[in-house]
Amino acid sequence: MAGTSGRWRDLGAFRARGVHGGVALAEGIDRMVTGIESPVDSERGLAARLRYLTASDAGYEAMDRAGIHVRPRTLIAWLAGEQTPTKANLARLDAAYWDLRRRNVVADLKRRLNNRGRGTRIEIDPVDQSRVQHRHQRDLETRNINVRGAVWDRAVDAWITEDTQELEAIWDDIIQSTLGTDWDAYTHVSSIGWAA
Repeated sequence: MAGTSGRWRDLGAFRARGVHGGVALAEGIDRMVTGIESPVDSERGLAARLRYLTASDAGYEAMDRAGIHVRPRTLIAWLAGEQTPTKANLARLDAAYWDLRRRNVVADLKRRLNNRGRGTRIEIDPVDQSRVQHRHQRDLETRNINVRGAVWDRAVDAWITEDTQELEAIWDDIIQSTLGTDWDAYTHVSSIGWAA
């Protein structure tokens, strides 16, 4: 997923920049997903993705969702290294791989984030005010909060289905319950990371 800076937008008349905390939360979860590092257009990267995708029915479903519709003999030729997919199909294979990888780690993400009921501490970086005139800047600092309970299950479920509205609602619930009267200053943020 692209970094948040490319997705930032101007907020209000004073031109602070950031994204909704729900978007930043999804990006933070997305960064937790690891997988094949070799590029899809390398022999090793392609072979690893094809093995992963063809090992289960879920992999074939992911390829279908990504728009990969080839004859069985073409797929066999790809697996054997006898034929290389087109550039468009390489991109689709990579998308299918990451789609399946994300789906396969949902339960693990929930377990890790719930952390046996202790939750996970997150760091909230406030909006970028570098373009805001000094007299209009708000006194905002990086905040660290602990998020617990069913919030993480809801967040991961919304992340995997790309439900932006639910992610925004979850973020609003998180900041309203933990930041007190300052919560509205953190509706939009620069980024969210996992605190040490």
